[in-house]
Amino acid sequence: MNTNFTDTIAAVSSGTARAGVAVLRISGSNAKPIVDKLFSKPLKPRIAAYGELYTTEGVLLDNVLALYFPAPHSYTGEDIAEIHTHGSPAVVSAALRAIFQSGARQARAGEFTKRAFLNGKLDLIQAEAVADLIDAETEQAAINAASQLSGAISEELTAVYDEITDLLAEFYAVIDYPDEEIEEDKLNDIAEVLRRNSGKLASVLATFERGRIVKNGVSAVLLGKPNVGKSSLLNALVGYDRAIVTSTPGTTRDTVEEKAILGGVLLRLLDTAGVRETNDAIERFGVERSERALADTDLVFAVLDGSNMTTGEDAHILSLAERSGKPVIKLLNKSDLPQITDIPGALPVSAKTLEGFDALAALITELFAAGDVTAKTSLLSNERQYDLVRRAKEALESATVITSASAEALDDAEHALNHLAQALGGKVTDDVT
Repeated sequence: MNTNFTDTIAAVSSGTARAGVAVLRISGSNAKPIVDKLFSKPLKPRIAAYGELYTTEGVLLDNVLALYFPAPHSYTGEDIAEIHTHGSPAVVSAALRAIFQSGARQARAGEFTKRAFLNGKLDLIQAEAVADLIDAETEQAAINAASQLSGAISEELTAVYDEITDLLAEFYAVIDYPDEEIEEDKLNDIAEVLRRNSGKLASVLATFERGRIVKNGVSAVLLGKPNVGKSSLLNALVGYDRAIVTSTPGTTRDTVEEKAILGGVLLRLLDTAGVRETNDAIERFGVERSERALADTDLVFAVLDGSNMTTGEDAHILSLAERSGKPVIKLLNKSDLPQITDIPGALPVSAKTLEGFDALAALITELFAAGDVTAKTSLLSNERQYDLVRRAKEALESATVITSASAEALDDAEHALNHLAQALGGKVTDDVT
């Protein structure tokens, strides 16, 4: 479906759940005329007005607050009006219907932010940060997305972009006069600029693993033989009975996925089928899936039953976990019962009493600490951005071998500019040619 960006659009910006207040946003050239038609008082820029909202038939609908932000000083760069109604779904629906009848159309998903990007209010990194901020599942993820939205990463990449642009402009000036040679000292200065900016991009890239964990969380597999309490641990971590728990070994025959926050870290937990030898074809398939899950995980919880003697199956579990090459946390579950076994380095926990969970949280925080995330220092967390910044860095590294001001010698530096421009959502300027 084609989208006309000259249309005036409207949508509920506060979600659809019943609430005390709902916010309806209108963007486009007809935003103010629409509100003038439905609202009882005249609007002044950036000043909230309290009055009555009417339907197009003149029926009083609600007492509301209304605001008006004239272009270009608004989120989208267009005229924006907001109506703050009571959060009844019936009121919101009727208010939207009146707005649509007055000349707006339903905004599509992400269209307000897309208009902000197209109108130069946000670059592409900031626009993607809006979605990350909305989807954030932890405080750290929200802080990181907010810092990206404020321009923390964009500023770093733009600084590199600008310096390389200036360097290329100087190169092209020399190429216009081919009889002039570049002195060796100047070539060394050029190589140093390229190396320095390659290092800046390397510093940005170095934050990606931490940023990925902050944004997406840590995938963690609960691995153990049947009946050691893996499902009970999952239920305790997520805070409700997500997995079926019985005293019958082999109850879990497929991976069960759920999310939990422990130590400020988002865990994407996979409760797997108990690993053991079995003749049951369905259970065997579940065991194989459990073993394959180790390849895609960030963390392995090797779960053993501290109230029973260890067996060869337990040894196999520990061996599988260690061979995965992933961080392994050994858990001796059922610490609320008399303990029979002891495993060096294992943490006693109880899914029943939550004993050991504070120590477990501290351990996870230590393993996957994101560090300080502020509006000044942000973590790269987007795969698209990471790939383009990586390519730009590699292009600058190649460009450091430049020994003359030939047109061919500029290609790598130009490639770096193009990758950075794509990351930011712009195009390489004509200033360098």
